[in-house]
Amino acid sequence: MGMSKAEEEEQARLERARAAGLFRYMLIREAADPALSSRQRGKMVREIAAREHTGPSGRPVRVTRWTLDVWIRRWRQGGFDALVPSPRQSQPRTPPEVMELAVALKKENPARTPAQVQRILRAQGGWAPDETTIRRMFTRTGLTALTRAADAPAFGRFEAARPNEIWTGDALHAIRVQGRKTYLFAFIDDHSRAVMAARFGFAEDTIRLAAALRPALGSRGSRSTPTSTTAAPSSMRGCCALAPSWASSWSTASREGQKGGGK
Repeated sequence: MGMSKAEEEEQARLERARAAGLFRYMLIREAADPALSSRQRGKMVREIAAREHTGPSGRPVRVTRWTLDVWIRRWRQGGFDALVPSPRQSQPRTPPEVMELAVALKKENPARTPAQVQRILRAQGGWAPDETTIRRMFTRTGLTALTRAADAPAFGRFEAARPNEIWTGDALHAIRVQGRKTYLFAFIDDHSRAVMAARFGFAEDTIRLAAALRPALGSRGSRSTPTSTTAAPSSMRGCCALAPSWASSWSTASREGQKGGGK
C-alpha cells in the first residue's frame, strides 16, 4: 500500500532536513577538528565563509562565519543530529535572493531599520518577509553592528586650506636602469593635489631631493604662501628637514606678483 500525500510530504521534509544537516557537516568537519588551535580554526572558518558553496537545493549559497561557529558548537554538543534542522524548518520560506538583497540594502546604509528594508523589498518585488525575520537575520549575521560612514571615527584626515600652503614629498623605489636602482622624488600640493615637482635619481639623499625641489620652489614659491614639505619614509626625514630653509630663501627670491601653485 502506497503512502498518503501527507506521509509523502513528511518524508520529503525529513529528507530535506537530513540533506541540510549533511551540508552543514561537510562545511564544518575540517574546521571542527579538536586538534586545531583557535587561530587555525578562525582562519579556516573565514576561508569557508569567503567561498561560495552548492547548497542542498543545488543553488549557490554563502554561509557567514557566525553561522559556521554556531554549527561547530552544535556539532560538538550533539554530534550530527544537532546539525539536522527540524523537518518543519528544513525548507526556508524566504528565497535566498530576497535575503541577499536585504543584506545589500543594510550594508548600503547601516542606518536602515528592518522596517525600512522590508518596505524597500516590498516596493521592488511586491513581497517581503516579516520584519521580525529580517531583524533576526541582521542580528545573526552581525549586520546590527555596522557603523555609518558619517559616524565612523576619522583618523588624522587633513587638507590644506589653500594652494601652496603645504607640499607633501615622498620618494618611490622605482625601476632599475642598466642595472642601477632608481628613485622617483615627487612633491604635490596638499590642497590642489597638483604635482609641484618630480625627478628621478640614482640615490635617496638630499642632493637628489634638492634637485627635484629647488626648481619647483623657484617657479612656484611666494612670500605670502610659505612652503613646507613632509615625507613618509624614515630615510627622507633628514632630507625634508632642510626644506623650510630652502623654501624661505627661494620664496624671498621669487617674483613679487607670482601666484602660488594652484589647480
